[in-house]
Amino acid sequence: MSRASLHALRHPPVTAPSEPAGAPSDFPELSVAIDRERRRGRGAQSNASGRYEAEARVAFDDGWQSLDELPPFKTTVAVDTSRKVITRNDSPDIGFDRSINPYRGCEHGCVYCFARPTHAYLGLSPGLDFESKLFAKPEAPVLLEKELAAPGYEPRMIAIGTNTDPYQPIERERKIMRGILEVLERAGHPVGIVTKSALVVRDIDILARMAKRNLAKVAISVTTLDPKLARTMEPRASTPPKRLEALRQLSDAGIPTTVMVAPVIPALNDSEIERILDAAAHAGVKEASYVLLRLPLEVRDLFREWLMANYPDRYRHVFTLIRDMRGGRDYDAKWGERMKGTGPMAWTIGRRFEIASDRLGLNKRRSKLTTDHFARPKRDGEQLSLF
Repeated sequence: MSRASLHALRHPPVTAPSEPAGAPSDFPELSVAIDRERRRGRGAQSNASGRYEAEARVAFDDGWQSLDELPPFKTTVAVDTSRKVITRNDSPDIGFDRSINPYRGCEHGCVYCFARPTHAYLGLSPGLDFESKLFAKPEAPVLLEKELAAPGYEPRMIAIGTNTDPYQPIERERKIMRGILEVLERAGHPVGIVTKSALVVRDIDILARMAKRNLAKVAISVTTLDPKLARTMEPRASTPPKRLEALRQLSDAGIPTTVMVAPVIPALNDSEIERILDAAAHAGVKEASYVLLRLPLEVRDLFREWLMANYPDRYRHVFTLIRDMRGGRDYDAKWGERMKGTGPMAWTIGRRFEIASDRLGLNKRRSKLTTDHFARPKRDGEQLSLF
């Protein structure tokens, strides 16, 4: 098999009905969309093999109705046995240098999720596998306490939810995130949380106590106020009204809250920027941010498939605008530009966001967390200090 053919099997997007004007046609004529009944309640349309796999498997109807016998995609959870829980980064355009992900994969199924390609490192598909084959880290609280107790550890804000959502549905039973918060509260360690789930209000008791000491803040992503678009694009995340209500409850409890208009997708939800900010401000939010749609690696093809399946009339226009904001490409990962994009359209989105934020009194003051309360946890067998 040729290298081109092998690549087509590993990354087989559906055929585009209409490419943006002037764009190269790089779609093989191979449809890999999984039957709707098998992926009911999921975001991705397909389950192409990961980019590191030596083999690729494609569901093929041989005429004997064998595809009818395939079971629907069900959520399974395996145990992640990582020995460390804090992940470090040195990215110059994000405001934290360490993070925690209690889970790998995310059942929310947001089709645009930039974390999807990480499932390829596990030998799984960034498509349906990402939202159905999950990995939990039940030892995360214990591992975290050990890392915080290390003699050379220097405290700085830990970000949680920057890759996969810590409050996705399986957190209801597993409560790994709550265990992590309990460790951080005891240690007096600052934490910043990003989520799409109203489940975060379950932990208001811990977060409110931490917020009184400037140790916690929460950001909730509100992508759209349109329930139909939200259900299609983020099938198992909390509904927009639930997220706004969560922002209100967090704010009422004295916890610094941020609304994230993320991602902004041109010609799909960019018209809602002002309405989302207005709704969040009425819920008591004082800070806001936005992020432009990012399409790294497999996310590009997954988003294309989803867009053609649900909004085929907008496909051409959406990708024309995306390329206008990404230097003529589907995605540009350049530091300082990957979050906001470039060009007239990106500039317009930025100015609209700033004008609306100013009008609503958002971002007048930024909440700052402190490390002044940090107390290193005692290690097993460690002698207590006399002073």
